[in-house]
Amino acid sequence: MTATVEVDVLIVGAGPVGLYGAYYAGFRGLSVALIDSLPEAGGQVTAMYPEKLIFDVAGFPAIKGRELVEGLFAQAATFEPTYLLGRQAVGFERAPDGFMQVTADDGTVISCRAVIISGGIGTFTPRPLPAGSEYENRGLCYFVPSLSEHADRDIVIIGGGDSAFDWALNLHPIARSVTLVHRRPAFRAHAHTVAQVRATGAEIITPAQVTAVRGADRVEEVEISVDGEPRILPAQTLIAALGFIANLGPLKDWGMTVVAHRHIPVDTTMLTDLPGVFAAGDIADYPGKVRLIATGFGEVATAVNNAAVLIDPSAHLFPGHSSEAVPV
Repeated sequence: MTATVEVDVLIVGAGPVGLYGAYYAGFRGLSVALIDSLPEAGGQVTAMYPEKLIFDVAGFPAIKGRELVEGLFAQAATFEPTYLLGRQAVGFERAPDGFMQVTADDGTVISCRAVIISGGIGTFTPRPLPAGSEYENRGLCYFVPSLSEHADRDIVIIGGGDSAFDWALNLHPIARSVTLVHRRPAFRAHAHTVAQVRATGAEIITPAQVTAVRGADRVEEVEISVDGEPRILPAQTLIAALGFIANLGPLKDWGMTVVAHRHIPVDTTMLTDLPGVFAAGDIADYPGKVRLIATGFGEVATAVNNAAVLIDPSAHLFPGHSSEAVPV
């Protein structure tokens, strides 16, 4: 039997922006459900950067990704949103009564009066490491959800972006050794983070590429080529921070304009060109867009307030300040 969920607002994406949107929808008196293909709330932050310090959230000089998600989850819980995790939003259609119906890949149908897409970059899969892919989950990993699992190990990190350097910086205090390998002398990571990693004494080897991974049951050593010369590095953990492939998946077939296969244009109300469907966070696009979590929080609040007026034209766009509300 097909399950049906009826809410005022469906939020597609349960990352930080979606979680804040769930809180704000509740604050506006709207019932809300969140759907996400990941098994846990928190989006990319939970899946990829739970231990990473985030510096651009107002009110926090620095906060770990995991702690930010925990706070947002607790904030949203005030209004008891419905979570549909581990499920992908697939189909979209508009019923004769004006309600929208979104179908999940498990057959669940969500009937709602507004949709807010806050799916970040959509679903994402890591770019594989060609040499040694057979060691995945046996010492080779693409994300680091828990730093402690890698304590007292020789760690080799492949990559030159922010993730590679962030993990090097955070793992260095607990690891036996940290070596970062990149195919080019230049890095995509922020210069300040690169300087911090250099200051730790962690070895950075460029230009170099992984040519082989060896070990009986799990990773024991990594062979790299440095200017054509082979070198063996001891490693019990090999982190391939090679980026990821983003995919909006079925959302591209809903009828909205999609730019560069990953961004959805919106107007000043965060409305897409599909009536009743808004977007906020990294997935939303407009001139002058700055992709920060802080920006997404404001965007989703704007989307919720405009959705509230769409649902009930007699409602006020600005609901008043939360500090003036009676605590629940």
